[in-house]
Amino acid sequence: MALRVGVVGGGQLARMMVPAAVELGIDIRVLAEGPGMSAAIAATAEGDYHDADTVLAFARDVDVVTFDHEHVPQDVLRALVGAGVAVRPGPAALAVAQDKILMRTRLSELGLPVPDWSAVHDADELRTFLDDHGGKAVVKTARGGYDGKGVRVVTDPSQVDDWFVALAETGGEQALLVEEFVPFTRELAQSVARRPSGDVVAWPLVETQQRDGVCAEVIAPAPDSAGRLADLAESIAVRIAEELDVTGVLAVELFQTSDERILINELAMRPHNTGHWSIDGATTSQFEQHLRAVLDLPLGTTGMDTRVAVMVNVLGGPADGDLAARYPAALEAFPEAKYHFYGKAPRPGRKIGHVTVTGDDVDDVVFRARSAAAHFDD
Repeated sequence: MALRVGVVGGGQLARMMVPAAVELGIDIRVLAEGPGMSAAIAATAEGDYHDADTVLAFARDVDVVTFDHEHVPQDVLRALVGAGVAVRPGPAALAVAQDKILMRTRLSELGLPVPDWSAVHDADELRTFLDDHGGKAVVKTARGGYDGKGVRVVTDPSQVDDWFVALAETGGEQALLVEEFVPFTRELAQSVARRPSGDVVAWPLVETQQRDGVCAEVIAPAPDSAGRLADLAESIAVRIAEELDVTGVLAVELFQTSDERILINELAMRPHNTGHWSIDGATTSQFEQHLRAVLDLPLGTTGMDTRVAVMVNVLGGPADGDLAARYPAALEAFPEAKYHFYGKAPRPGRKIGHVTVTGDDVDDVVFRARSAAAHFDD
């Protein structure tokens, strides 16, 4: 009998698990939020992941449940565990990814490097933090933010008055996360995978470029990162995975500062945009590795098949919505590029796909990857 993995969430991450599952002979099933989702090709059920009965019914016939995102409520996760379902990563680990204040608390308790931060409940507390940190800070909603959403750089508490009002009206978490504004020189990301039996493997450290809070480009390996920097990033990610009992892929987004320190920015307990390059540039992609890890199978090697791999996201896409019309010119101009589209309609700022190019010279590979992706922009 084939191993059976159930993925909650029908986005592009679930979609990109499908080829790896097919190659491994794994029966992959997806609980999609509705019709027309990116992973519709593998959707065996549709329903609300907030509803415990819906998720329990979906999980009845699988060996393990994993996730396309971190938004499944804790009561649903606990119901799965209570019913004897293997949930990977588990509720305790996912809670840290779901709540940024809890994330900062746990990382600080572990003595790991994070920006100076505080939980603020009102404008007066935020004003005090600003006064103590040069008058500028980053404020984040504790839950739900991604791709630049739920994040604001502020110099005055009034710039997040609406967030304080919204929190008070919902009666939910009555705090926002505020962090020092970090003058970083570049952003990095370190991905690792861990299986329940404890084995951990790491991919090369990568450099990322953001555009309007959304990942736009990834260079693997990060230029000028060999040695101490790469070793430190890997040790941080491995320690987080072990201390938080993460199973599956963990991505740790990092800031590198002008004095060569690195600080933890965000965590993702699933395959992550910064690891998409591994599909075409690593011996084992993050999607195959995630499936291996959550099933507690031996992990694959993570070395690179090439000297350099560059991934460029296609953000927005053509205004007329016709991606297929762009294929002939792009494929003819850059036949060496690997094109990955997510079955999503073009929309300003939306991640609809990515392009990966590999080679030996970083500047040349960056140019070719950007040029190939540009065929799908207006």
